[in-house]
Amino acid sequence: MEIYLVRHTETVCEKGICYGQSDVGILEPYLQHFETIKAQIPDQAKVFSSPLIRCTQLANYIATTPVITDHRLMEMNFGNWELKNWDDIPVNDFTPWMNDFVNVRVPNGESFVDLYNRVVDFMTNEFQKDTLKPVVIVAHAGVIRSVLCKIASLPLKDAFQNKVDYGSVLKIEW
Repeated sequence: MEIYLVRHTETVCEKGICYGQSDVGILEPYLQHFETIKAQIPDQAKVFSSPLIRCTQLANYIATTPVITDHRLMEMNFGNWELKNWDDIPVNDFTPWMNDFVNVRVPNGESFVDLYNRVVDFMTNEFQKDTLKPVVIVAHAGVIRSVLCKIASLPLKDAFQNKVDYGSVLKIEW
């Protein structure tokens, strides 16, 4: 099954801000970026999206059929760290997470394995192997890295080996 993994375009957040599941907008102008992305997507693809505006705005632009949003496609929940500058996160909270981001949960948030498990649940339960229609998933870097770890059997601790730029389109087979 042909799947196109699309990361949202750049957000309005300043560099260094942890925004995770915060519903932040995208940087303008973005229509040219949307057109470039749309040109890489097959017509009549089934489009799934994170419900966050930075994804749904792009998904609705590129889709020719109704977009299906799913909360399992949201970025990692950074809990108490949402909308904080990474440099302002208390060292006592940050250090354990940096030492094992795969398993250590952010205070009032998720670990990477939590994100991975919900993304794999989405992929496993939403897609049938016999689906002929191409699928597009408009989501976030963490979600896309989770999918790439799953299909490549890559250990989660190595997820950041997968570079996922804003507005990137990655075609995979599921």
